Amino acid sequence: MNARVNALTFFGGMGLSRLAGPVIIIMILAMMILPLPPFLLDILFTFNIALAMIVLLVSLYTLKPLDFAIFPTVLLVTTLLRLSLNVASSRVVLLEGHTGPGAAGRVIEAFGHFLVGGNYTVGLVIFIILVIINFVVVTKGAGRIAEVSARFTLDAMPGKQMAIDADLNAGLIGEEEARRRRSEISQEADFFGSMDGASKFVRGDAVAGILIMLINIVGGLTVGIFQHHLDLATAVNNYTLLTIGDGLVAQIPALIISTAAGVVVSRVGTGEDLSQQLLSQLFDKPQVMLVSASILTLLGLIPGMPHLAFLLIGGLLAGVAYFLVQRQRQAEVAPEAPEEAPSPEVQEVGWDDVSLVDTLGLEVGYRLIPLVDRAQGGELLRRIKGIRKKFAQEMGFLVPAIHIRDNLELRPNAYRITLKGVETGAGEAYVGMYLAINPGRVMGELAGTATKDPAFGLPATWIDEESREQAQTYGYTVVDASTVVATHLSNIIQTYSAELLGREEAQQLLDRVSQESPKLVEDLVPKLLPLSTVQKVLQNLLVEGVHIRDMRTIIETLSDFAARTQEVDELTAAVRVALGRAIIQQIYPGVGELQVIALDPQLESILLQATKTHGGEVAGLEPGLAETLLRQTEQVVQHQEQMGLPPVLLVPAPLRLLLARFLRRIAPQLKVISHSEMPESKTIKVVAALGSKA
Repeated sequence: MNARVNALTFFGGMGLSRLAGPVIIIMILAMMILPLPPFLLDILFTFNIALAMIVLLVSLYTLKPLDFAIFPTVLLVTTLLRLSLNVASSRVVLLEGHTGPGAAGRVIEAFGHFLVGGNYTVGLVIFIILVIINFVVVTKGAGRIAEVSARFTLDAMPGKQMAIDADLNAGLIGEEEARRRRSEISQEADFFGSMDGASKFVRGDAVAGILIMLINIVGGLTVGIFQHHLDLATAVNNYTLLTIGDGLVAQIPALIISTAAGVVVSRVGTGEDLSQQLLSQLFDKPQVMLVSASILTLLGLIPGMPHLAFLLIGGLLAGVAYFLVQRQRQAEVAPEAPEEAPSPEVQEVGWDDVSLVDTLGLEVGYRLIPLVDRAQGGELLRRIKGIRKKFAQEMGFLVPAIHIRDNLELRPNAYRITLKGVETGAGEAYVGMYLAINPGRVMGELAGTATKDPAFGLPATWIDEESREQAQTYGYTVVDASTVVATHLSNIIQTYSAELLGREEAQQLLDRVSQESPKLVEDLVPKLLPLSTVQKVLQNLLVEGVHIRDMRTIIETLSDFAARTQEVDELTAAVRVALGRAIIQQIYPGVGELQVIALDPQLESILLQATKTHGGEVAGLEPGLAETLLRQTEQVVQHQEQMGLPPVLLVPAPLRLLLARFLRRIAPQLKVISHSEMPESKTIKVVAALGSKA
């Protein structure tokens, strides 16, 4: 009793659905060994035909290949099922074929009579033609498409991965969505690779069908004549009929499965199934229908032609063209314009007419209005919200709301980004088109409008929807118009983050901290420091790309040093030392050994002497030395970036602020770190040195 309960518990825990796959495979393999009665063969052959029809219909209604990702495995299972049925039916044909055409079941007999029709030569020829169609045309074509698709998918993977990373960095998608897209790209490559290999199963199945047919005919005649002493005519009638019926009942499902494979691998994903694509792309142009109807009508009027067939089809196509034209005219009819409302009375001018300058603004030309119009989908609005949220999570404060308006003075496809009313960025975007950005290594040129990526200045090309997959295959990073504008806006926010932190934002940030640590903020502002000083310290951190998420440490450090000095730069230096681990973690995430740039000892000594003599300014450097320092810095930074390393210059504390401001003009991406900011737990490796001589 206990054993029975344990067994039931075991199978219930596994789930019967998880046993379906192993049971089906074992049953298919067992059919090759165990003898099957004719009635069971009828059931299994009928099931094989039904399964093939199900697979074909599923392939017709899938929207993209990955919706039927199990198809390569289904291809293997159905091939094994057909071969197992061939083996089982061959056993019955050879053992019982002498008893008559119904020896192997009613299905084989019916298919044999249907195809042979009293002429065995015609039956053999038709069977061979079916095998050739399946083997040479359908299977070979589907296998070639799968092979090419697998290669192109693998070639396009780097570009697609970069597009996902760009969307993630711009805040357009989250980590979960990025992981899902990366997984989908990997599954797509695996799918086409599997389809390329699975097509070999169908090809082998076609060859096996021909060989099994020949073996059954020769073996059946031998058994019937020499073992059962049948005359030649009876043996030919029985065994040929059974063999052709057996082959046909297996080859028809094989042809259906091969057709399904061709449909799956030849689909281009557009969000529509095959029926919708056929109607929308093949029969949706009235000009095509009208020209075709005219040609068929002219052919139908030629003497000797089948007039009824040509004129009937021509009339049907003309009717379809008329219907499409009427539908287009109805769609173009504009609704009646509403009556104009009476103009309001002119009011007195007041303070409400004085408009303040927006901190952040986005102005678009009239053709870009669909990107920012909620009534039309406004994809850019959602992405801007994602940008603000991602920036707040990464940098530690919320940027002001971005005011969007249309500007008829701009070109139709142009936009510009303003900061406090001043233009800080501009570009062009084309709704319905895609920007293919060249990341540096691509495999070919694209036809389109050449331009530059407005955010980073990389060479790019505006392309249409049809060229999108080709661009990804060549290795381009392909983004739509809303992503172009959103990425540019995100880059502007990152660049001018210090200016976006005003007094109001600084106060809101302190209020947010005071909700959890009210005493901490109360002791600092306004007792020790005014709000303006705290704001300037935070702005200094943001200028050099240091996030201000750790406000507790910042406030505690300012409280400790406020009694000693009120100088903003000195307070900023103290805060940077306190945030040393966070700064290094931000630059070197998950890295134990830090590869940095250092100063040559002689140059370091000269700079320290200059700062003491001239009060911390670079004016004391001779022009030749300053020019050499700038040139070498630019070369070293470029070399670090080519090696995939962050450009970081490690200097003594008195030189940090001096060099950070001096070198920012030629290398804004260079991070200048002082020795006192470096955590003791980190290992430092100097990979380059800036010397006093070129």
